[in-house]
Amino acid sequence: MHRFLFVVLFALSVSVPLTAQTAPAKPSGEDVYKQRCARCHELTDSRVPPRTALNQMPSVRIMRALDFGAMMTVAYPLSRDERQAVAGYLGTSAPAINFPPSAYCSDRKATVSDKPKFSWNGWSSTPNNARYQTAQAAGLSIDQARNLKLKWAFGFDGDVTAFGPPTVIDGQVFVGSAGGVIHALRADTGCLQWTFQATGPVRSAIVAVPQGRRHALLFGDQTGFFYAVEAESGNLIWKKRIETHDAARLTGAPVVYNGNVFVPVASWEETRSLDPTYACCTFRGSIVALRVQDGQQVWKTYLVPEPKPTGKSKRGTQQYGPSGAGVWSAPTLDPKRGLMYLATGDNYSSPSTNLSDAIVALEISTGKVVWSKQVTPGDAYNSSCATDKQNCPDEDGPDYDFASSAILSQLPDGRDVLLAGQKSGMVYALDPTKQGELLWQVRIAPNGPDTPTSVGVQWGMATDGQRVYATTSSTGRTPPKDPLDARRNILDPSKGGGLTALRVADGGKVWYAPPIVCAPNAPAGCSPAQSAAVTAMPGVVFSASMDGHVRGYSSEDGKVLWDFDTVREFKTVNGVKAKGGTIDGPGAVVINGMVFINSGYSRFGGMPGNVLLAFAP
Repeated sequence: MHRFLFVVLFALSVSVPLTAQTAPAKPSGEDVYKQRCARCHELTDSRVPPRTALNQMPSVRIMRALDFGAMMTVAYPLSRDERQAVAGYLGTSAPAINFPPSAYCSDRKATVSDKPKFSWNGWSSTPNNARYQTAQAAGLSIDQARNLKLKWAFGFDGDVTAFGPPTVIDGQVFVGSAGGVIHALRADTGCLQWTFQATGPVRSAIVAVPQGRRHALLFGDQTGFFYAVEAESGNLIWKKRIETHDAARLTGAPVVYNGNVFVPVASWEETRSLDPTYACCTFRGSIVALRVQDGQQVWKTYLVPEPKPTGKSKRGTQQYGPSGAGVWSAPTLDPKRGLMYLATGDNYSSPSTNLSDAIVALEISTGKVVWSKQVTPGDAYNSSCATDKQNCPDEDGPDYDFASSAILSQLPDGRDVLLAGQKSGMVYALDPTKQGELLWQVRIAPNGPDTPTSVGVQWGMATDGQRVYATTSSTGRTPPKDPLDARRNILDPSKGGGLTALRVADGGKVWYAPPIVCAPNAPAGCSPAQSAAVTAMPGVVFSASMDGHVRGYSSEDGKVLWDFDTVREFKTVNGVKAKGGTIDGPGAVVINGMVFINSGYSRFGGMPGNVLLAFAP
């Protein structure tokens, strides 16, 4: 049903544009429906769900379809208020989640220790964002990794994307979802203890910290809200909207230090530019420091100056700049120097600025920029550059921003080094003691005029201190020719992927594991691209692919030790119908003898899915 609704809204969105600039402060859901949907949903057509069917759906589920479901491409030009208005007008107030009693644990209280024996707390198991788990914390040998088997599967009800990385502390799991639901689970069985409903989708990794006699779970959502929720019960402690721009996204995981939590802020405004009447662009990337105790702001640092009018588009729409430079990933802490390092995105509109596509060092205590290293100057890009160019900046890309965190590691001689992977296909080593001076750079993905922007490192590398492990995406994408095809892109089943091991000392290539192309009978949306974050433990490197496979590679020579195909239906412990699909975004979490990973990523033409999988020997 969502597919046909998506197609109808897409057709109408092209012919009847409606933007945040022309809409009233509080848009009418009835007006949005009449302009966007009624033309087809009031007709009698077996392919299109009638309005009566939509009226029986929970409004929160309609919002899921708009945010990260079948209709997300259509919703790109819509403001958040417009989405909420039409979803509220069409849907019911019924809850979207209704798990059976058998899904719940007998003990509904979650347990978190102040000093856990094993943890993967946030984006990485350590504050340096190395995504490396020690042998003791991993609890797995190489032979055990070869024999991992599915222990349980948990379904995210009503979702078509699974992108919230699990946080695991001893035997406790906390994980968000595209539906904005935080789930507390037991690691050994996957039974459910409690749920918490956020305002928007939760892609951010969750960080657990002690707070008096309880523990707070800290995370952001895709609407600019940031939360502290009691880990033991799921009760809200505090909630703050740290960015008021309606296109704000809190995608990167927060980090905590000395009583403050640091929250990176990114945005989907570059896709709003697809509407030629949208006044592009005004979002400013930032990093915000809040007190863990009560959420009060300590400081906020913007990474671009305040936007100003820069002229008008060919259609006469006012344009603004500079903008962009969002922070999509977790900050990297360097307490020894009192610094944190951010990896920044590109600009969305002209003029381009000097803190985009850069590694930026800030004082932890004040947020003051100490130094920055920009690797791709003049990179201003938005989604209209690939279509009618009505809102495309003069620079027109190349859209080679940083989507993943920098890693603070050490060279063999004991000196510190920052490792960073870029969408350009480059991996860099920078000297944090010399204001980011370049030590070495290596290209791990091809580059050329026909190379897609998503060629390089997407969601994160891993390092064991001797080698850095980086995957490439390099997806082959073409737009669909069938007007009824709801996909924005068709993925090439034979292009993309690859895992490279480089020496941290000098960037020398140790080995390369080529991609494994999709089988001839693979479902639509299969791709060998390896966009998901990499995770390492002694002897094994875990990398997932857009073909739905998660694999364990030998860290010595890159040979595949273990391979599991997630593209299937699963019997879940919570009774939700679930299946796996494309794996993108967060990678595997390895802890205490288990491996956890999400499967399902419907964006960019990928295969939908809605499952969290847990493996053990």
